Amino acid sequence: MRKTANMVTTIASVVTLLGSLALAPVSTSVASAISEGKKLTFNKKKGNCLACHQIKGGKLAGNMGPPLMGMKRFTKKQLREQIADPAKRNPNTSMPPFGKHKILSDKDIDLIVEFVHTL
Repeated sequence: MRKTANMVTTIASVVTLLGSLALAPVSTSVASAISEGKKLTFNKKKGNCLACHQIKGGKLAGNMGPPLMGMKRFTKKQLREQIADPAKRNPNTSMPPFGKHKILSDKDIDLIVEFVHTL
């Protein structure tokens, strides 16, 4: 009985350790994606979101678009669709279709979504 209990404890410890090791790279890659997305969002030659939106940490923000805050109320899919082609939801929008017109690559849009979703 004691041998079985020791074995179960050892197995549980190993599983916990392996599980925590498996999560570490994922967290690092998500943090990296968020950081890269922030750079693209603030980059005047790429996303240039600050031209129209107020974003925490951004300087010289515009006010044509709504402030980007509380973005977790949207799914990442919704944010991606809005950035890629905002005219699908609002045909009268002044926001450029960053994906549809290839202003940004799909990868760039995904990185921006990762950042914007944290706001």
